[in-house]
Amino acid sequence: MEKITIYAVSDSLGETAEQVARAVIRQFDTKEFTIRKIPYINDKEEIDELIERASRENSFIVFTLVVEELRDYLMEQATIYGISAVDIMTPVLLPLVKQLGLSPKNEPGLLRKLDERYFKKVEVVEFAVKYDDGKDTRGILLADIVLIGVSRTSKTPLSMYLANKNLKVANIPLVPEVSIPEELKLIPSKKIIGLTLNMENLNKIRKERLKAMGLSDNANYASMDRIIEELEYADKVMRSLNCKVIDTTNKAVEETASIILDYIQENNR
Repeated sequence: MEKITIYAVSDSLGETAEQVARAVIRQFDTKEFTIRKIPYINDKEEIDELIERASRENSFIVFTLVVEELRDYLMEQATIYGISAVDIMTPVLLPLVKQLGLSPKNEPGLLRKLDERYFKKVEVVEFAVKYDDGKDTRGILLADIVLIGVSRTSKTPLSMYLANKNLKVANIPLVPEVSIPEELKLIPSKKIIGLTLNMENLNKIRKERLKAMGLSDNANYASMDRIIEELEYADKVMRSLNCKVIDTTNKAVEETASIILDYIQENNR
């Protein structure tokens, strides 16, 4: 049996055509085939080169071309040279055009663009996890926004929420016994957001946190004296850094995030 060459042709990466070719060939008990991916076809000359090469082999073409002119030209040339060619997208596209009553964009690479947005979101979420709660202060220099504040001021939930808005966020806890990272002094103050909270609310939240952990709510962590000490220290740090401060008392994460996003947009102007 003469070896078959399957050309997976596309005006983008060609991954869809290649995967379809591989899925189909696995239905046969043979290894007598080769798949050659031909990406980024964007003019007739490239199609002519493909057809000339394919005509010299025992070949077959599967393709995803969204530009109608190129799609039709490939089919015409394949017919002339007696090469079997299958258009993967059009049989699915046309019924949708009819049902939706809309015209397709006919723009190559849209799936890849979607993937890039997805992987960007994964990247920023991973960033928020890696640089959460001061675990690695090197993230301060890489972040779009750095959140600072005492424990239980919603730094972590805000970091994750803002990550879903494609922002790289690091957050740093402020503790009187621990000096602030030097990196905070090396970035513009407009990149730093201080989070604070009414002391009574913070006392209540910390007590609930201790109960959830099975600990006594009389611990120093939730005492008013300790909370006042921490809030005063945090206020001093935020003043020294000249950063924006947001009181998160009675604010949902979404509301605080909206204030931060508006602040970023204003600075970007």
